[in-house]
Amino acid sequence: MTEAKNNQVIGEKYRFTILTDRMIRMEYNEQGDFLDAPTQVVVNRNFGEADFKVNETDSDLEIITGAVHLYYKKGEKFTEHTLFADVKYSFSVFSNRWYYGHVGENLLGTLRTLDGVDGDAKLDNGILGKSGYATLDDSNSFLLSDDDEPLPRSSQGTDIYLFAYGRSYLDALKDFFKLTGETPLLPRYALGNWWSRYWKYDEEGYLALMDKFHAKKVPLSVSVIDMDWHLTEVPSRFGSGWTGYTWNKTLFPDPERFLKALHDRGLAVTLNVHPADGIRAFEECYPRVAERLGLDVTAEEPAIFDFTDTSFREVYFEEVHRPLEKEGTDFWWIDWQQGTTSSKAGLDPLWQLNHFHFEDIRKNDPLGIILSRYAGPGSHRYPIGFSGDAIISWKSLDFQPYMTATASNVGYAWWSHDIGGHMLGYKDEELSLRWLQFGVFSPINRLHSSSSAFTSKEPWEYNFVVENIMEDFLRLRHAFLPYLYSKNVSLHEQGIPLIKPMYYDYPEDEAAYHVPNEYLFGDQLLVLPITKPSNKTLELSKANLWLPEGDWYDFFSSDHYVGGTQLAIYRPIEKMPVFAKSGAIIPLDADPVATKATELPETIEWRIYPGESNQFKLVEDKDGQRVETSLSIDEERGQLELITEGATEILPAKRNHVLKFMSSTAVKVTNSDDNDSKIAEITYDSEHKVTEVTLVPSAFSFNADLVDFQAVKVTDGLGTYQEILKRANIENQLKDYLWDRISHTDDRDKLFNVFNRLDDRELASALFEVLYTQK
Repeated sequence: MTEAKNNQVIGEKYRFTILTDRMIRMEYNEQGDFLDAPTQVVVNRNFGEADFKVNETDSDLEIITGAVHLYYKKGEKFTEHTLFADVKYSFSVFSNRWYYGHVGENLLGTLRTLDGVDGDAKLDNGILGKSGYATLDDSNSFLLSDDDEPLPRSSQGTDIYLFAYGRSYLDALKDFFKLTGETPLLPRYALGNWWSRYWKYDEEGYLALMDKFHAKKVPLSVSVIDMDWHLTEVPSRFGSGWTGYTWNKTLFPDPERFLKALHDRGLAVTLNVHPADGIRAFEECYPRVAERLGLDVTAEEPAIFDFTDTSFREVYFEEVHRPLEKEGTDFWWIDWQQGTTSSKAGLDPLWQLNHFHFEDIRKNDPLGIILSRYAGPGSHRYPIGFSGDAIISWKSLDFQPYMTATASNVGYAWWSHDIGGHMLGYKDEELSLRWLQFGVFSPINRLHSSSSAFTSKEPWEYNFVVENIMEDFLRLRHAFLPYLYSKNVSLHEQGIPLIKPMYYDYPEDEAAYHVPNEYLFGDQLLVLPITKPSNKTLELSKANLWLPEGDWYDFFSSDHYVGGTQLAIYRPIEKMPVFAKSGAIIPLDADPVATKATELPETIEWRIYPGESNQFKLVEDKDGQRVETSLSIDEERGQLELITEGATEILPAKRNHVLKFMSSTAVKVTNSDDNDSKIAEITYDSEHKVTEVTLVPSAFSFNADLVDFQAVKVTDGLGTYQEILKRANIENQLKDYLWDRISHTDDRDKLFNVFNRLDDRELASALFEVLYTQK
């Protein structure tokens, strides 16, 4: 690893490396053994020349950058008394000083697993701090040799990084990625709906299930085959059947045929593996493994799982996994549950599995992925994360949005949860629905359940109303694939995660730090999942929303909300709080049922909201080629430009665009290109206040003048009030009284007083929300 040596201040037992003016590496080692090799966490320290100043006496060292003034008692072991720094931000009334070992107001990161967790759990620290600083401790990670082998450090010392980025959280995250490695680009299929269940399927039953999803017009993109794909009932002398690599031919007589049938349906396939028990004599692959490793076949000597053994590792991939991949397995779900101990003290076997599995699959597929558990900082290099066996409860659901957003603070952006919950818990159809809705607006939407006959997540296993809502939301997830894939590219190339805690974009607003379950979904949407049961009197679910300054539009109703407020909001089960910011541009697949997740949509539907100039770059990749379509709105000049550039031959032959101007008066759209008009049709939906402009197919550039693209109320307050009162399980006399007052006055102050006198405070609060949207 090359490093900028001019950025180093070195003593006999200490070394400081100024990576940037806001990031300093601090090493202490009694033997003066300073390490330049990459580690499990850090893979690059060459940030170029840094600007800094050194003040030094016989006993004291000061390092001064534009963001940090660091103090150190030379030669002394790092303690809070010998090493500290003033960060040049005024986020504290009393002090802006960091002391060695002090955490400050760390904004936290993530955790290894949700196994056994019912509700919240302690999160590890991240690299962002509300105080303006945070640290990353790399003292205990192994080194990586030139041939990618993990090696223990020759001596124990301290190796930490001070991040002093103030509240420029995205800047800190981008430099963290530069230090620890980029997040790989995911294949498009990973962003769709996954079907996963721990269940003893057979070929006929599984394919029939996939066909029923198709018949119900519910798109799927990934088929997860849990452990029963392999032999699980093995002779007792071999122990547990948890580990296995041999297809159960009773259930799947022709695995290659089965996998091809799934591929023909547009599904990628992952198989579950529990590798802890190694390769045993009952496996089909055992003779090849035994020959290469020199095992005693007559004694049925097993190939013991040991990823520190390069010979075992080579055989594991070449003789065990490669044949299964050639049959059609696209990637692996590595379900490691056996702790952190390996034959090299301190080397986590989970990290080894993630690292070597990911490196191996990428040799054969540049977009290969794995599904595995989190193994500490740097794990973002090995997507996708499996968060563990979720317990089915409202408490579990309530924790997942927070832990998902906060994981971005350590660069871990692709959590895959057991959507709907895996085990235990209780039946609650509303809980299952709200969990699925969160899944649609989470990084990876993997429906999952245990081997119980009563917890499966097929929508048709629920009542008719819930089934229809679930199916609508699953279609919506696939409609979002153009948006999601573009954000996937943004993370890979620019270090901007799909899910951001609210304080990323609003770091100076204190309210942003007190809405743990609220997050930004890409750069156009704000999401607040419903994670509490509904109010049975109102038949509505409540969430406490903070809207930043500006104008916001409900994604489902298009109602206009004025920001700069905290507000209790209420939603029926078919809706959840998702808001588009003023000027938002959101590309969707206009027909997600017809488009396989491995295909590009024929028609892109652009939802465009009024209020601000904006631009969205839609990125589409296929077969190593790329197309970028930019849609920009100049609000002041009233102009729109859409331009497609790149390898347009990868697009569907009749690629079309439909522009939907939301929550607006009827927009006059005039083609301003010099050539023939590219507008095929313009309509205006006066009920929903949407102007729809359909372009002619293959219009790769389009310029238009816009007139009257002005925000307007979509729903009248009376209709919304009436709907709330209809749903409410209250006395009819009270309903009549409230309806009489609501329908006979336009005075907001009078209505406020009427609502404020209600004994039922939740009813009053729901009515207040309508009043708020009508101002």
